[in-house]
Amino acid sequence: MLDFAIFAVTFVIILVGAVLYLYPTSRRASGIPGLNPTDEKDGNLQDIVSRGSLHEFLVSLHEEYGSVASFWFGGRPVVSLGSVNQLRQHINPNHTTDSFETMLKSLLGYKSGMGGGANETILRKKVYESAINNTLKNNFPLMLKLVEELVGKWKLFPDAQHMPLCAHLLGLAMKTVTQLALGERFGDDAEVISFRKNHDAIWSEIGKGYLDGSLEKSSSRKAHFEQALSEMESVLLSVAKERKVQRKQTVFVDFLRESSLTERQIMEDCMVFTLAGCVITANLCIWALHFLSTSEEVQEKLYQELENVLGSDPVSLDKIPELKYCQQVLNETVRTAKLTPIAARLQEVEGKVDHHVIPKETLVIYALGVVLQDSDTWSTPYRFDPDRFEEESARKSFCLLGFSGSQTCPELRFAYTVATVLLSTLMRQLKLHMLKGQVLEVRSELVSTPKDETWITVSKRS
Repeated sequence: MLDFAIFAVTFVIILVGAVLYLYPTSRRASGIPGLNPTDEKDGNLQDIVSRGSLHEFLVSLHEEYGSVASFWFGGRPVVSLGSVNQLRQHINPNHTTDSFETMLKSLLGYKSGMGGGANETILRKKVYESAINNTLKNNFPLMLKLVEELVGKWKLFPDAQHMPLCAHLLGLAMKTVTQLALGERFGDDAEVISFRKNHDAIWSEIGKGYLDGSLEKSSSRKAHFEQALSEMESVLLSVAKERKVQRKQTVFVDFLRESSLTERQIMEDCMVFTLAGCVITANLCIWALHFLSTSEEVQEKLYQELENVLGSDPVSLDKIPELKYCQQVLNETVRTAKLTPIAARLQEVEGKVDHHVIPKETLVIYALGVVLQDSDTWSTPYRFDPDRFEEESARKSFCLLGFSGSQTCPELRFAYTVATVLLSTLMRQLKLHMLKGQVLEVRSELVSTPKDETWITVSKRS
């Protein structure tokens, strides 16, 4: 099974920037069918900008050139794979790094490993994943409490009141991630608001500022970004120091402190988890509730499972694996929303897909957004249909792409847990209703996000 990264770079300049930070690269053309560069300096960058996102560009690229296609960034060839069969063939021996973590840390100016090579990188990755898993086990009651508070507020609203999903669920994600990652200090709403201000400033520039080089061209924007990053780093470092002397609960940062990581490395891992964790958790929950609001049938089937498995008891960590249909709903949410549409790897040794040779040090993109809506793999691909995951072939394809099983990245596992708690609490008390006439457009960035606020209404179950 391939070591696919889940969280992926949506803009090619980010992908290439991460690679260039870490590796030298070859300028040999791959010989794979695709676009010639439209500009000697920028390659096909303007074509990507014109399409609106790298995902939309890849959709058109694969429609024209097939499932294995190439394009150019500057003088450097990039190969994109756009079907399950081709992805299955692509065996990359680099199993020591996560492409999203590598990209994010390189853009923030961090080093991915512990400074001692591949073995230390693997150890650090294990420490990171173990810290997230232990955080979930140790703090599940707190997560449940935060979800119950939100659902309790929704129950007080009149049935006809419009509910802004993005605002409410980003708030839930921010509270959950900060308190489980950094501790009780972030039980204070003022701390969460301050954290969100810097989080949004950093994340937005990672998404847009590196696409067209506009961040480098604007001294004011760059200064704002650097100030936000500096303030965030200071907060994370101070949290790590504070928790040496006092703490009421054991959270993510504490589990990192119990390892051999330095304070700087602890801060970096907290930065990655909080940045990525907030966005992916919020958007998984937003899309799940949006899609559920479009189907009363799916809501009722999920409700029946929750009643059968949980009865009147709150959800618990050990009961989550029994919620099979809930898992199908979340899988189908990820697939239909193309939650993370791009992943990438550096070709560390010469490889081959079909009859195409991929030269060493070529950047290989996994066009996951294309594959997730490929009609050869998924019947009626644009329909939200959790029942499709009753089929073993669908589950295998999903696992191959890295969205389930042992290859799932820890941030997505965390998001699945929060979303399961939300659905388990919400669906037994309320029904969701979509607003007629609402058109939902997608902004395909690092994580697929609604372009505008998403609204629903709720009604109490009788």
